[in-house]
Amino acid sequence: MKQNPYIRFIIVCLTALSLNSTSVPAQDTKTAPKSKSEAAKKAQQKVSGRVLKVDQNKSKYRVKVLQKSGRVVSVDVDKKSGKVSQKKKKD
Repeated sequence: MKQNPYIRFIIVCLTALSLNSTSVPAQDTKTAPKSKSEAAKKAQQKVSGRVLKVDQNKSKYRVKVLQKSGRVVSVDVDKKSGKVSQKKKKD
């Protein structure tokens, strides 16, 4: 028995949609970090490199990252919102 091509098309489309909806979502960069290590991971998502130091105050974490180019970059991670912002670069 031959299958109707329209039904086959619908089955293929529904299968593709279901596979797409089960994919793993990207990490949310706006989630508030609960520790220095989480702040360091968020900073590395923004600026790739080796984390040198993580400092904190009441409102933010400041993460210093050494890039492959040799530059040190300061990245601020807000404690409440999780917003990551890159600061000035040092030579």
